[in-house]
Amino acid sequence: MLVLVAPGQGAQTPGFLTPWLELPGAADRVAAWSDAIGLDLAHYGTKADADTIRDTAVAQPLLVAAGLLSASALGDFVPGAVAGHSVGEITAAAFAGVLDEASALGFVRTRGLAMAEAAAVTETGMAALLGGDPGTVVPHLEKLGLTPANVNGAGQIVAAGTAEQIAALVDDKPDGVRRVMPLKVAGAFHTHHMAPAVAGLGRAAQDLVVADPAVPYLSNADGEVVTTGADVVARLVNQVSNPVRWDLCMETALKLGTTALIEVCPGGTLVGIAKRAMPGVRTLALKTPDDLDAARALIAETQSPAADAAGA
Repeated sequence: MLVLVAPGQGAQTPGFLTPWLELPGAADRVAAWSDAIGLDLAHYGTKADADTIRDTAVAQPLLVAAGLLSASALGDFVPGAVAGHSVGEITAAAFAGVLDEASALGFVRTRGLAMAEAAAVTETGMAALLGGDPGTVVPHLEKLGLTPANVNGAGQIVAAGTAEQIAALVDDKPDGVRRVMPLKVAGAFHTHHMAPAVAGLGRAAQDLVVADPAVPYLSNADGEVVTTGADVVARLVNQVSNPVRWDLCMETALKLGTTALIEVCPGGTLVGIAKRAMPGVRTLALKTPDDLDAARALIAETQSPAADAAGA
């Protein structure tokens, strides 16, 4: 079984969308999305610098657009399950048929603006801790007033809080942590600092037309499979101020029988985690269109009769 996953904020890099816009029809498609949401996605994905695309209101729609564009380039196939990390959950909701592409992009535009506004209240940020045991790391973070906002598995927890709290963490690492690495994000996402964004996002969600997932959809809240579109959207709203449990998403994917994982553009982060936390699972990151042939081959292998028999 193959699971299709979408990365979260921080995965973006300057110019990462450039080669994807060279695919047939891609530039026109992105232009239409840009007009619909009032944001020049092509400009930000090809010409803007790292600081500019770090802006939450820009990064989030850009990531969802890139995920949708790269996934569609894979061709017509049905993954065994889908999941997304943080804002990638909206991309995954589109993969599962819960939201159509236009709704997903409109919703993420609202999300990005609301979270940017919440982040502007206090100078906050996030930092990845590499190494260390959760039983030691989490109490240390709480002692510093930080939140374990992303529990990613494979020895990685992302802390979130004020700039002062992040600076204190850099100077006072938990035992066993090899490195504290500040992330390219502009706020303490998935913490109480994002609570002001929840109400506005909830209002926007009321206007969405949703469908139940056509494939298993794994939620960041608890890693569980969500079976109704209404529940998916409710979780998308609440997840803004609650921790991401990517570790539990991977555990569920393994229980479902996952043998392969493809991460859509800008791929790499989730594949890196999966290589450590999901031994035996074949992984592939879509970074440029040059990766499409290998991805299509992996899809064909996992959907062949021989693969079905092996998973039975």
